[in-house]
Amino acid sequence: MTAIESGRTVAVVGTGTMGQGIAQVALVAGHPVRLYDALPGRAAEAADAIGRRLDRLVEKGKLPPAERAAARARLSPATALPELADAALVIEAIVEELDAKQQLFAALEDVVGADCLLATNTSSLSVTAVAGALRLPGRFVGLHFFNPAPLLPLVEVVSAFTTSPAAAGTAYETAAAWGKSPVRSADTPGFIVNRIARPFYAEALRLYEERAEDPATIDAVLRESCGFRMGPFELMDLIGQDVNEAVTHSVWEGFFRDPKFTPSLAQRRLVEAGLLGRKAGRGWYDYAEGAAGPQPHTAEPCPAPAAVVVQTRLAGPAAVLEELIDEAGIKVTRDRTPGEREGCMRLPGGARLALTDGTPATDDVSGAAIRFDLALDYRAATRVAIAPGAQASPQDVREAVGLFQALGKKVSVIDDVPGMIVARTVAMIVDFAADAEACGVASRADIDTAMQLGVNYPGGPSEWASEIGRPWLWNLLDSLHHQYANGRYAPSRALRRSLKLTGRML
Repeated sequence: MTAIESGRTVAVVGTGTMGQGIAQVALVAGHPVRLYDALPGRAAEAADAIGRRLDRLVEKGKLPPAERAAARARLSPATALPELADAALVIEAIVEELDAKQQLFAALEDVVGADCLLATNTSSLSVTAVAGALRLPGRFVGLHFFNPAPLLPLVEVVSAFTTSPAAAGTAYETAAAWGKSPVRSADTPGFIVNRIARPFYAEALRLYEERAEDPATIDAVLRESCGFRMGPFELMDLIGQDVNEAVTHSVWEGFFRDPKFTPSLAQRRLVEAGLLGRKAGRGWYDYAEGAAGPQPHTAEPCPAPAAVVVQTRLAGPAAVLEELIDEAGIKVTRDRTPGEREGCMRLPGGARLALTDGTPATDDVSGAAIRFDLALDYRAATRVAIAPGAQASPQDVREAVGLFQALGKKVSVIDDVPGMIVARTVAMIVDFAADAEACGVASRADIDTAMQLGVNYPGGPSEWASEIGRPWLWNLLDSLHHQYANGRYAPSRALRRSLKLTGRML
């Protein structure tokens, strides 16, 4: 397959933020670009706005003045659909309503040539359903850009049930020729990113609803333990609570209300109250001028314990903790106790400090217990969450806090919830990714690329699975499944099959 030649016209229908961004991308790539909007005068206004953005690129030294002039000369508004007749590609970025999109493309079919590629930028509707109104649905494809389109490299190339391989290939190569990083996706609710990213928001909302911690602390733990650029609550505020909830609801409905995708009542109430995030001045956080920034709950300084007993091998990312404890000058005695869970240590007061396994510390029958949360890289992490069981004394908690503080970590003491914060979030993302791969949504490599480029994850789900260990992740989800018997955390068949393929049976 080959990309659409740069000299051929690209038409963009819909001149909002996404439409303008896509038009700018095609324009800078060398195409003549024609803008159309159903509202009179809107296309001309959009052309002027794009011109001003090109001017700013020149001012920043990112675009030569001559290229700016040539690009402006290639950009023109259209006042009627027949003016798009010579387009080789039409990309739609109008309102997210199925009927409106179907009517638009049915009208476009009467205008453009038979070789014109038709594409929708929808993020929540079925590409197959939009294509259902066409006489030639084989030339129809999803081209899902991410906002802001000129800056973010990811483009999901979504094949409808009826999309021809040739059309998908041309769309893919064209996106690549525009300097983007395209990935191939089947037409599934949420495609790749919006399907697999649901647990990042959903688990945070569930933890909030369970009163495990406040939004600022959950955000801080996920940022500082994992390297996520933004926590889920601040990201929802940036996206817009209404937009984020609408995507969640669309994916949930698309999967016939599968409990794994259940929306949040807490977020529904926020939307009903009009607290939509940054654009409204308030969401989970207050964005009014002079408002105090959110502060996570952080434990006060505590003395480090003189010694700890490591009773079992610290597995996966937690293995480095033994080195860190040694480096901090704390005496480590290794007493490999048969039958103990992986990642278990004894504090001086006798409390068991163990990596979360999906069960609450209070359920530990051996006595006082404290769970610590997963970190993708304990050496790089700057914050660790711990959850004391009901039997743990204040002194036990101080010893656990002091241990991690001696390793240079801030500590957040959270409620004793199964799976804590990081572990259950990462495990669910990995499981969603494994299920999507098994269902043929996308390849493992494309999934990892999409999650890193589309939502700035610090790594890909398959990379996390390899580093943490699929058996540990499966066991954690299985424990959560028994704690919450509603199907939400049931580990996928795909994750279990991956254990068989690697010879790691449970």
